[in-house]
Amino acid sequence: MHKIKNMPVWQRNMYILWIGVFLTGIGLSMVIPFMSLYINTLGHYSKRMLSLYSSLAFSGSYLTIAISSPLWGRLADMKGRKKMIVRAGLGMGIVFFLMSLVTNVWQLILLRAVQGALGGFTSNANALIASETPTERSGYSMGIMMTGSTAGMLLGPLIGGVLADTIGYRFAFTLTGGLILIATILVIFWVKEVVVPKKRRQPLQRKEIFSSLPYPKVMWGFFITTMLIMAVNQSINPILALFVQELNHGSNNTALLAGLVAAMPGVASLIFAPQLGRLGDRYGTSKIMLGGFILGVVVFLPMGWVSAIWQLATLRFFVGIIDSTMMPSIQTLITKTTPHEVVSRMFAYNQSFQALGSVAGPIIGAVATGLFDYRGVFVISALIIGINGVWFHHNTKILRQDGIA
Repeated sequence: MHKIKNMPVWQRNMYILWIGVFLTGIGLSMVIPFMSLYINTLGHYSKRMLSLYSSLAFSGSYLTIAISSPLWGRLADMKGRKKMIVRAGLGMGIVFFLMSLVTNVWQLILLRAVQGALGGFTSNANALIASETPTERSGYSMGIMMTGSTAGMLLGPLIGGVLADTIGYRFAFTLTGGLILIATILVIFWVKEVVVPKKRRQPLQRKEIFSSLPYPKVMWGFFITTMLIMAVNQSINPILALFVQELNHGSNNTALLAGLVAAMPGVASLIFAPQLGRLGDRYGTSKIMLGGFILGVVVFLPMGWVSAIWQLATLRFFVGIIDSTMMPSIQTLITKTTPHEVVSRMFAYNQSFQALGSVAGPIIGAVATGLFDYRGVFVISALIIGINGVWFHHNTKILRQDGIA
């Protein structure tokens, strides 16, 4: 305890917020693997309709995130990032309790949309840490923060799968709400925001914000890269449990197996994210990301031909390594190329594009499933990763020339 008290405030905040995003990660990911199975209990649907409703439930929350994030980012820059973390935690905690009480699929889809509109816990936590961390430690701190959310995402599907097979789907939503509220309480009492944004009578408009950036075109490029990364990540999630069920030939333990498969990227991220963050600080963030794009193409293509659950789980482990090269790196590059007073706004815009990718991903997955069955999703994802890698390499050329990336 004495050691923690003697830490720099940014480092102490980082560890407390790590716990917060860890608990939030558990809660949010706990319900993901069996969302489509939960929807199937709310009515009698064909395979195509179940895939459609699952996609709507997944993408609805991300669409409202994309719309609301710039507003929350603006308020964070004006009022403080800690307040936005608390607001998001309280809102999402209550909404998840309500999800456990739904009686039809449209109620669930509506609450998922409300969840997205009130969200922003992890993005604001990342923005707070990014704004207070010394620049030379930014890659390390973003890697550490990623381990919190991914460790939660690792345990969440496992816990959710066990609960779904034993107690039932609804209790998992209740527990999710409780975990998010616990995370919020930790933030209220333990996190100290060192640099509280100054209040402005006239907040900066979007044009003024981007004109203050040293590389505005590159920043928009970061947002596009983020959107494509998330489109790939989310394309499989709505139908992951259904694909596992197909590979498992309809056996009874599908929810648990889907949880195990969904957790594999979290295992890899927990192991590799801090080390890859340090390598990015030492050798260049863009080099780490480009390696991730190459690995992504190599990993996603074979997923289209798996014939057993263990093969899918193994390849999903490598997806976690790929994610560890990308999302923390994008956040690090945004931090390095953004003035402190608008960093929350840039993280909010990035979250909006992340959400747009999460909207597009399930739609891509649903369309690919309708045209090529589940396996076509992975081939299309590999193609998107390759295009994204070429785009990122072109977009960051000036940063490499200036020694930033």
